[in-house]
Amino acid sequence: MLVAFSVAPSGSGNADASVHDAVAAAVRVVRASGLSHRTTSMFTEIEGPDWDTVMDVVKRATEAVLPFGSRVSLVLKADIRPGFEGELTGKIDRLEAAIDASEDR
Repeated sequence: MLVAFSVAPSGSGNADASVHDAVAAAVRVVRASGLSHRTTSMFTEIEGPDWDTVMDVVKRATEAVLPFGSRVSLVLKADIRPGFEGELTGKIDRLEAAIDASEDR
């Protein structure tokens, strides 16, 4: 199961509206989980064996952001494909192969 999520506080009181400290707290939870993951400028992607495992990490990452504001926003997208592993990189590998194949035509 793959999940891409973004969690951020609002009402943080930071003059520049930066949320990097809160996001760092969430990413620390993801890294400590032991699940395969990747963080980009907009989302963190994690891969786990089942719904409960992955959603537990998302919940704990969201809870880590709570102290940074008066409310928290969570955006989540899931790819639920039982029986598949390694899709965090596998999907990208297949995409790159398709791009390379189309360039060879």
